[in-house]
Amino acid sequence: MFGFLNKRIEECLAERKSRRTRLVTKDGRCNIEYGNIKYSTHFAFLADFWTTFVEIRWRFVLLLFIASFTLSWFIFGLLWYWIARSNGDLTWQDPPSDHTPCVDNVVGLTTAFLYSLETQTTIGYGGRALTPVCPGAVALLVIQSLLGAIINCFMCGVILSKISLPKKRAKTITFSDMAVISPKNGSLCLSIRVGNLRKTLMIGSQIYGKLLRTTNTPDGETIIMDQVNIDFVVDAGKDNLFFICPLTLYHVIDKNSPFFEMAVDTLHKQDFELVVFLDGTAESTSSSCQVRTSFIPQEVMWGYNFLPIISRSKEGKYRVDFSNFSKVVPVATAHCAYCFHNIKGHHLHSREGHDNEGFEVIDIHDPPNVTKM
Repeated sequence: MFGFLNKRIEECLAERKSRRTRLVTKDGRCNIEYGNIKYSTHFAFLADFWTTFVEIRWRFVLLLFIASFTLSWFIFGLLWYWIARSNGDLTWQDPPSDHTPCVDNVVGLTTAFLYSLETQTTIGYGGRALTPVCPGAVALLVIQSLLGAIINCFMCGVILSKISLPKKRAKTITFSDMAVISPKNGSLCLSIRVGNLRKTLMIGSQIYGKLLRTTNTPDGETIIMDQVNIDFVVDAGKDNLFFICPLTLYHVIDKNSPFFEMAVDTLHKQDFELVVFLDGTAESTSSSCQVRTSFIPQEVMWGYNFLPIISRSKEGKYRVDFSNFSKVVPVATAHCAYCFHNIKGHHLHSREGHDNEGFEVIDIHDPPNVTKM
């Protein structure tokens, strides 16, 4: 019993390690970090400040939104307070009864801040108003109005850009949890299912893949992230997909495929990551987006096929059942690509034995009467 538990714990730890070391997560995020970047290159993010502001997290955008307006109101409030003090408008300066202030009813720091807020937001309650006796106050009014308009345009642009990011559209495009290997149209194929959760189309959709693995060159060099192109097709081709309903993508496992050297009992012992990309343009926003996902060897099922999910109702409407989107059924499949193509020799099965769980050991005794020839 303890041996079984230790084995299960080791399998769980190995699975967690394999999932943690994948480059692209299932939801498309890249699991990579950059280190030892020169300090001078950090200024490049400030030079491209628009992209930096659009890509930062929402919590920092909201903090920047609040801080930009509040600080600008306060700083200009100090300037209005300074102008009022220079002209002798404040209450503690005891101005004479015939004194004309620069700004009516600005008699302290609080009223100066309120006038700054009313000016920049164009509220204009009517209690505080600028008089023409101070040219410096007129110039400050123009500067604050222009700067306030710039802050409004910039912050509204950042928020609208973050809301309309193309990667948000990618959240409504989903891939199957597993990839399967089974016969298809006379070929051994690796299949992946992709679905569009919205009724709006993805125009000009293209699908392709990259197989990431560690390889050793004949020169002794180790390439940590060697990329191999993986071509995917559907029944109608691989370009300009009619992506109105879920599609099943096929990769033909032929002699040029990196999966040709794998078999049913050696597949999960491999070390690779299959990254699948779907590029397209959203019909409603005309913005280009890319959807990514990845599959590790433990997520590739040999000898299975996807359940059908498209049917037609009595009213003549097509219906998509997403409850079967990632469900699979076993199908008769060759042990390896060599077996499928009837290539003699090189059958890639392991020589290790496998326990038959349905086999029971029994004792067979010789019967007492045995007929001898």
